[in-house]
This record gives sequence, C-alpha cells and structure tokens, in this order.
Amino acid sequence: MGKISSCKEYFDTLDKRFINSAASGVTAVYQFSLTGDGGGDWHCVINDGALEVVSGSHQSPNATITAAADNYVKIANGDMNGLRAVMTGKMKVSGNIVLARKMQQMLPTGPMAD
Repeated sequence: MGKISSCKEYFDTLDKRFINSAASGVTAVYQFSLTGDGGGDWHCVINDGALEVVSGSHQSPNATITAAADNYVKIANGDMNGLRAVMTGKMKVSGNIVLARKMQQMLPTGPMAD
C-alpha cells in the first residue's frame, strides 16, 4: 500500500490505519477540513474501538483539524511532522486537545504496510 497520493485515498483507506485497541473506551468525532486542490471535508466517528469515516461535515465534532490538502497528504505519509505543522501554522487543531492528541495513537501517520 505504501504512501497515499490524495486526501480521498487517505480517508478511503483509513480503516487499514486504524488501531482499534488504542480506541477502546474512546468516543469522539474528529472533523477534517482540508483546503485547496484535492481537499474536502470528512469526519471520523470513533466509538469504543470502532471507526466510521463519513464524507462531509459533522454538526458538533470534539476536535477539528484544518490544513491545506497537500500538507495533510505530507503529514499522513510521514513526510511532514504533525506537531511541527501545528507549531508552524501549517495545520490547526481546535476543540478538545486531549482527544486530538490521542488521535495519533488511533490513526498513526506514515506509510502503510502492504
């Protein structure tokens, strides 16, 4: 599988990245607002070890991640550090920061194994 080439591909294959044991006992909605070419809105509903990925916006997400689509592809592939992206303003995280930080354990970045 390796690296993804688009945001859509990221969300289409997110179930393969998902670490359900890290999501045990977690109930959260993560909104992704990715701008520019290849961007869009998606949200992930995590409910006690289960993941549902939905195209579009959620009315009341726990955490919102905003970034340019091309930067998010770099972050997802591990070519750009997520924390550095936040610190340099290339990605914005709002809402419940504790849940946002936990997202990295449930939805790790970097190339996926085949």
